[in-house]
Amino acid sequence: MTAIALGRTRRTSLVSAVCALVVTGTGLLAGCSEDPDAGTNGVGKLPADKIQSKTRAAAESAEAVRLAGTVVTNGRTYTLDMRLKSGGGSGSVTSKGMSFGLLRIGEQLYLKADAEFWNHADGNASAGGTLDGKYVKVPQGDPSYKKFSGFTDKDVLLDGLLTLHGALATDGHHEQAGTRTIRITGDKGSGGTLDVSLEGTPYPLRLERAGGAGTLTFSSWGKDFPLTEPKKDETVDYGKKLPTS
Repeated sequence: MTAIALGRTRRTSLVSAVCALVVTGTGLLAGCSEDPDAGTNGVGKLPADKIQSKTRAAAESAEAVRLAGTVVTNGRTYTLDMRLKSGGGSGSVTSKGMSFGLLRIGEQLYLKADAEFWNHADGNASAGGTLDGKYVKVPQGDPSYKKFSGFTDKDVLLDGLLTLHGALATDGHHEQAGTRTIRITGDKGSGGTLDVSLEGTPYPLRLERAGGAGTLTFSSWGKDFPLTEPKKDETVDYGKKLPTS
């Protein structure tokens, strides 16, 4: 049994024990049962479509967020650990055993990877030695820019992710990393599931995408972080096109 499940069981058992001791002349004290929405932000009492509207609005208005997990797109799985805000983002991406870093400041996107990544992308060993561990400027006209910049764009990424498909419904109270949540589903889960925080602002905390297209967790909502330009000796401008296939 997980620590979260054990904690929930203990809390429920404690409430039941207390209620069993509190009696009146007619039996147990009325209302002595645990209210899953007690002390929450109240969204757990709303219909699923209202919960979705509120959590999307909360996500859009947040200054920053960290997301981690997997995204499957066009048959390819990407493992992400990204911090995002309106001015850009930074973090790491892994796909097909290859890892690389992304940094976007305004419109400028940088890609940082080791020699193995660049040698694989170039098809030979010509690029690896030069670009190993460097922040490589990604030209906006290069196919890689459109392919990877979306991973650093908070609004674009969240707008595409935080959509459940099919009929919406609530699916009970849960917990995510110790925070109480209300879960909403699309088409009874086949259209995706989303856990929404019941504590404080109703931010989305965990997403299972429809069709097994990945699972993501969201954290550090509203917590700013620095985006710093790489030093000149750490940067390579490869021109109008990267050595990628």
